[in-house]
Amino acid sequence: MATKVIITRKVTRGRQKDLLPLLLDLRTKAMAQRGYISGETLKGISDPDEFMVISTWNSVEDWKAWEDNPERREIQGKIDALLEEKTIARAYLHG
Repeated sequence: MATKVIITRKVTRGRQKDLLPLLLDLRTKAMAQRGYISGETLKGISDPDEFMVISTWNSVEDWKAWEDNPERREIQGKIDALLEEKTIARAYLHG
């Protein structure tokens, strides 16, 4: 069943220019993963340091395989170094 994953991140002020290439790298690599359907990155209007990534996967198992991928974890580690708050990732099924 199709799964939507919503990831929110709050980047440290002034580090957006460092975050965006990493998010693009993650998206590029995700596109090559089994079960990836689509994704988009949104930037907060009231809080421009907040970013949300919404991706769609064929199944929660496909998402979890990507979430646990060592290549993804390495990039996520670089992202975490730029953030004020911990990354929050939540998966949802279409209801």
